[in-house]
Amino acid sequence: MRSNKLPILIGLLVIVLSVLACSGSVTTANIADAWMSTDEEGNNRTTVYTPNAVFYVQADLRNAPDDTRLKAVWIAVDVEGADPNLTIYETEFVSGSGLVHFSLSNNNPWPQGKYKVELYLDDKLAKTVEFEVK
Repeated sequence: MRSNKLPILIGLLVIVLSVLACSGSVTTANIADAWMSTDEEGNNRTTVYTPNAVFYVQADLRNAPDDTRLKAVWIAVDVEGADPNLTIYETEFVSGSGLVHFSLSNNNPWPQGKYKVELYLDDKLAKTVEFEVK
């Protein structure tokens, strides 16, 4: 009697290779921590800014290959004179593991209210950090 195991194994191998080819890359990259600060290095954590401040956000990127895309989307959630949840600015950075810094400045004073920055890893929302201007 002839064994049917070989065609079954070949079929399973073809399925596995097809799934891997279609699914793209799998990564363990993650943002271990994210916070707002008053300085570019991230030493002085805060959640409250003055109207003339520069906003800094830090992302501690872990287990990330060198071609990991990290995007910051700055949003005015509930701010004087702006539509709710207005996207102010988006910026993208390619990096490997380590501390990644984003900043946002304005030539005019920031309106008072609530803001947030959404951090995306390879187009997937990974962290949201909220802050306000008083």
